[in-house]
Amino acid sequence: MIRIRNFNGHGITIPHLLASAGQGWCLIGTNDSGVDRFCDVIGQRRADSDFEEFFIPETTGVFTFNQQQTLFEEELRKDDTDFMGRLDPGTPAAAFLSDIEQHLDLVEACNMTASLHKGYRQLSSGQSRKLCLLREITRGVSCLVVQNPYEGVDPQSCRDLNNMFLALREKGMLLIMTLNNIGDIPFWCTHVGAFTDGTLSTQGPREEVLPQVEQLVASALPTIAVSTAEMEGERLHQDTFHEEVPLVKLCKGFAGYGEQTVFSGLDISISEGQHTLVTGPNGSGKSTLVQLITGDHPLCYRNDLKMFGIQRGSGESIWDIKRNLGVVSPDLHRNHYIPGSSQHVVLSGLFDSIGLYQKPNEAQQQLASQWLHRLGMADRVRQPFRRLTYAQQRLLLIARALIKVPRLLLLDEPTQGLDQTNRTSLLDLLEDVAAEQLCTILYVSHREDEYRPFFRQHLVMGQERRVE
Repeated sequence: MIRIRNFNGHGITIPHLLASAGQGWCLIGTNDSGVDRFCDVIGQRRADSDFEEFFIPETTGVFTFNQQQTLFEEELRKDDTDFMGRLDPGTPAAAFLSDIEQHLDLVEACNMTASLHKGYRQLSSGQSRKLCLLREITRGVSCLVVQNPYEGVDPQSCRDLNNMFLALREKGMLLIMTLNNIGDIPFWCTHVGAFTDGTLSTQGPREEVLPQVEQLVASALPTIAVSTAEMEGERLHQDTFHEEVPLVKLCKGFAGYGEQTVFSGLDISISEGQHTLVTGPNGSGKSTLVQLITGDHPLCYRNDLKMFGIQRGSGESIWDIKRNLGVVSPDLHRNHYIPGSSQHVVLSGLFDSIGLYQKPNEAQQQLASQWLHRLGMADRVRQPFRRLTYAQQRLLLIARALIKVPRLLLLDEPTQGLDQTNRTSLLDLLEDVAAEQLCTILYVSHREDEYRPFFRQHLVMGQERRVE
């Protein structure tokens, strides 16, 4: 049981919350509602705040984006690749779990049985999220608090997770999930609540409260406000390409880590204006494909890969390739663990670096300020990137990718952590970008509600199948 009354601190207010064993709670809110701070407050036992009552059981497990980032950085510090002469796969996935034999049914339900022997760095972003969930559950917790459990997880895995959550709830576990999208509320949910303006303003049994919660979320305004007319005038690179030369051409592509093959025999060609949707289950190689294209995978030079008509490994400058690319991905997000302000992150897109190592001129600083204003973050120019919410960080990375209006825009699950309003706003913007031929888009997604008509081809990873 969780009991909170008249809590006020760390950016949120909770007038009252009583959640009991066997209940399934979903707390909904937009990206600026304060809902994303709830899990941090619970996980860090924020008893230093003002409250009348604040009881969190010791056997409470909490999983957030921040915790997943902390785990990634811990694994990075232990990376011995340079000393081993080969890729260090990281800590075996099985080492994160307790009493595996007693929880094999949960591991199987998450489709993680075959991944237990893999190293942490060999897991996809979705697999690592499932592993972190299992780590909390197998510790024997009586209460589980999770931030956006379905982000980065493929549709089948979402169904598997929901079946597992239902089984846990029926065994008496208290489940509390924070979500940014009404459509993600699962069938096992018994109670809902809504955060507005930093306050848990509405809560109660699902049937009684859901209509009110839906109305509150539907009334939210988008944060993203940018027009393609503005972007047209901001395109930095006017490199010309022959129309018959694809921007990306991969023949019989392959990738893996050590002896683990992720995909092989993959053919893909993306020409100017041939906007491409990439889908497939967790671990099928979607993000690995993006890494090959960006040059961030060690096998990119062993593949028959041409970028903008230039053969990879032929002595080309990596910076000549990157200057025509804009990228948003879970991998890029994880790697932004170095110090830097909001403005620095957006500006770094002009220099294709993680971190800002060159002094921007006045025009570049003004352009970054314009993008911060378009995201409703003009007041956070100097705020450290790492102190922002996950959604705010993701919005900044989107601006980082778009600031130079690149020839090729690589978006690997760019809407992770965004609420429905901002998700729709970004997709509407991309639809306009495609219509105005400002960028060619390669878009990786698990969400079927993100499949838009402007995609000209559809690559299904894991099946090596293309749907025109």
